[in-house]
Amino acid sequence: MLTLMAFGWWFFAIPDVSDVAIPQADESIERGHYLVDAAGCVSCHEGIEHPGTLSGGLALTTEFGTFFVSNITPDETTGIGGWNGRDFLLALKHGRSREGDYYFPVFPYRAYAGMTDEDVLDVAAYLMSLPSVKSAVPDHETSFWLQRWMIAGWNRLASALQPDFSVESDPKIERGSYLARSLGHCGECHTPRNIFGIPDLRREFAGARLGEGDVEAIDEQALSQWTQEDFVYLLFLGVKPDGEFVGGEMEKVIEHNTGRLTQEDREALAAFFKRD
Repeated sequence: MLTLMAFGWWFFAIPDVSDVAIPQADESIERGHYLVDAAGCVSCHEGIEHPGTLSGGLALTTEFGTFFVSNITPDETTGIGGWNGRDFLLALKHGRSREGDYYFPVFPYRAYAGMTDEDVLDVAAYLMSLPSVKSAVPDHETSFWLQRWMIAGWNRLASALQPDFSVESDPKIERGSYLARSLGHCGECHTPRNIFGIPDLRREFAGARLGEGDVEAIDEQALSQWTQEDFVYLLFLGVKPDGEFVGGEMEKVIEHNTGRLTQEDREALAAFFKRD
């Protein structure tokens, strides 16, 4: 019995995250604004009832149910008002709520797990500086068998299947890796998933099915005829080498995410995706 209880505690334990202060400096808020743009938060969290805010409400339809994007303005009752630094670190890097509940992985916390604590806290600084918007989003409409506690096992299985990506020796490529794999979470849409909804990172960026549409591959094979300059131009204006513009959800990504990056960061992404 004690063994079973110990296993249960280990399996469901809340990660040990220190209570840290959210920075208040203007510099941190400004960095956080850039990081929120780099992460493309507005693409999902822009308010459905309150456009121009991050009050959420977007419905994401998947084979596991319909998930409604949360309000991440500092409203006390419907948003993230009252969150501290620990709450942000738990959510973004561990997929856990301040009470210890599990977030469903439509929230890309497994990608955000690679973010530095400093970046997470600067994101927090910016979000907490925004105007508060009272906007309750609907409850998720999931399959009857899908419960939050089950995500504990999903997380451990996903970790077991995670390849050990080598650290790049080139700082520019390493920055591109951070932007693509963590902050920008490109693989969340561009990497195929297995039957459990876990990204198959052995085929990273090889294209995927999203909703009722196909997401293009951006792996080595797909980009074999592209130059780094082609990729930078795509990230800035959404134009492919053949002159065709991107469509669908990628238009939002260009507008709210990659189009707002510095030229240096766009070049870092190009160096990562076109590395030899």
